[in-house]
Amino acid sequence: MFEFTPRQMKILEELVAAGFRPVAIPPYDSALCLRRGDCAVVLSQEPTGGLRMLAPPSFIIEGNLSVKLRRGQKDVFVWKKSEVEVTPERSTELETFRDDITRILQNASAQ
Repeated sequence: MFEFTPRQMKILEELVAAGFRPVAIPPYDSALCLRRGDCAVVLSQEPTGGLRMLAPPSFIIEGNLSVKLRRGQKDVFVWKKSEVEVTPERSTELETFRDDITRILQNASAQ
C-alpha cells in the first residue's frame, strides 16, 4: 500500500474531484491506477512528492489496459484477443481523459 505525502494527497483529491477513481488493473496491482469512464492510467510516486504517468492513458478492455493498433484500414484498441474499434467517441473520451489528467498533474508540479 502506498504512503502518500500531503502534496500527493492534494493531487489525488483534485483527481477524484475531476471524476478519476482508483482501480486495480492486473498486472499493475502495486501501482496507482486511476479510471474514468472507459479509460485508465498508471501513476507512480515521484521522489519530489508529486505523481507522474508511467505510460500514456489507455482505453480499458475487459478491465485491462489496451494498446492502439492499425488493423487493415481501421484503428483498434486491443487486449489479448479482444479488440474494439477506435471510434470518434472513444478517441474523444481518451483525448479528454489524457488532457484532464495531464493538466492536473502539471498544475500540481508547478505549485
